[in-house]
Amino acid sequence: MSAVSGSQQHPIGLYFKVWGLLFVLSAFSYLVDFFHVQGVLRWSLILILMVAKAGLIVAIFMHMRWERIALISAILLPPLCLLVLCGLMFVESDYVFLNRMLHFTLRP
Repeated sequence: MSAVSGSQQHPIGLYFKVWGLLFVLSAFSYLVDFFHVQGVLRWSLILILMVAKAGLIVAIFMHMRWERIALISAILLPPLCLLVLCGLMFVESDYVFLNRMLHFTLRP
């Protein structure tokens, strides 16, 4: 009797569906460049598709979909905190830039 006999195996069809979906999302990423989408729309589409692909990989191939909430929180909360801190730095950068422009460039 092997040590893995009590483990649960996921159906292979699930992995084929995820591979197909990853292929479709990658094709959409390629089409964004192929149709020369520019500006904010381009970067928004690229980032959305990238996050969708990363989420699928983490959820299915790293088996996070079946993990406990504590482990999921340990992986998802730090990037969320970093995003909040980056947003705060972005807001503060405008304030600092405007103060520097006010005090350093408007001197006679």
